[in-house]
Amino acid sequence: MKTTLLAILALLLAGCMKNPPDPNMSPNQVDLRDAGPAPELTNKTWLNTSAPIHLADLRGKVVLLEMWTFECINCQHTIPTINGWYENYSDKGLIIIGNHYPEFPEEASLEALKQAVKADGIKYPIAQDNDGATWRAYESEYWPTMYLIDKKGEIRYIRIGEGGYDLTETAIQSLLAEVYP
Repeated sequence: MKTTLLAILALLLAGCMKNPPDPNMSPNQVDLRDAGPAPELTNKTWLNTSAPIHLADLRGKVVLLEMWTFECINCQHTIPTINGWYENYSDKGLIIIGNHYPEFPEEASLEALKQAVKADGIKYPIAQDNDGATWRAYESEYWPTMYLIDKKGEIRYIRIGEGGYDLTETAIQSLLAEVYP
């Protein structure tokens, strides 16, 4: 009975995913199937960078784009790990970008966002997405969601929610190791 319930739950969760995992893969393998081209970033307001960032300018780099909001507890839990990846991989070709799409009205305040970024020690670029243009372009539904974009600009990995950091780090390492002409 317990096994049957777990199997049903797994099928339901897989059905909700945009790119469900390959059932032939072992649990510790990372699925890096191409999920299509990453939509361009159109955000106008940025923190921790002197100019807006465009994915087209980042070909040859691996990009981790995280959809987050500063009052989300699950998002808060991801920050130490993402800060660690920034420290460990930014000099190896990983670009991390936080796309801040507010869930509540008070999160739309630029000053509140600046304070949260500073308090959390975030050094990577943050885009303010108050109008939700980037959020919608990626068809995001949940905070946090991480997208790994390969050196050619294709989405290759999506992680919804916190946790799974070891698999995400394996995906980062695999994409960084890929050869891009």
